[in-house]
Amino acid sequence: MIASYIARRILLTVPAMIAMSFLVFFIIRLVPGDPALVILGLRATPETLATLREQLHLNDPLHVQYGNWIWNALQGDLGEDFRTHEPITDMILTRLPVTLEMAVLGLLFAALLGIPLGIIAAVRRGPADVASTSLGLFGISMPEFWLGVMLILIFALELGWLPSSGYVPMRESVVDNLKHMILPAVTLGVNFAAVLTRTTRSAVVDAMNRPFVQTARAKGLRERSIVVGHVLRNSALPILTVMGMQFGYALGGAVIIEQVFGWSGVGWLT
Repeated sequence: MIASYIARRILLTVPAMIAMSFLVFFIIRLVPGDPALVILGLRATPETLATLREQLHLNDPLHVQYGNWIWNALQGDLGEDFRTHEPITDMILTRLPVTLEMAVLGLLFAALLGIPLGIIAAVRRGPADVASTSLGLFGISMPEFWLGVMLILIFALELGWLPSSGYVPMRESVVDNLKHMILPAVTLGVNFAAVLTRTTRSAVVDAMNRPFVQTARAKGLRERSIVVGHVLRNSALPILTVMGMQFGYALGGAVIIEQVFGWSGVGWLT
């Protein structure tokens, strides 16, 4: 059930990505300004500008430009950086592993913290519920850049436990890699953990009120077995959906966090 749900969600992303690429392309092309003039500068001659526009196919209709761009993108050709003339695909592939590693570890931290807190809040009403809800609201309200700076001040500068910046590839040293990853991953994961806590609590509370739980209790099953064996399985879909959305947000949130921790990931390309 979960596997088929994930497969359907992945298939639905294809038309969504096509529509988004169409929208982004046309919005950028409709922005006032001449790309050729931006590249060559104000001192460029009309002949030079006309030549560059022809080379970049800027004189073609917009739908033709979009078709050329999407066809090249499907073949892995995203063009060149007009400043460095470096292929954009190579620039992304060089920096993407750093950002992906941080996103995965941040999401893992969020899952390990947020899901158990959400389950506890749903199962044990009272102080535990209030505490987890309060922590969730606190985590959602904290700006990532502020949290990152605070973690650097406390754990890097004051205590000296972890490095404040830089990145060490895992192939060079697993230990050093994890040391440099902890603070950025926690910074990224706190907000996601707060969202997961609220989502998990809501999903588990909803599942606990369903008839199959009453049936399991009538059969004499222990509460822990009911939660682990039945409730969590029926609560998995909304949790997985939120985690999938959070992974996309993690790649976007890396822009700010990479600036704070001095990483040369995808965020530096913006």
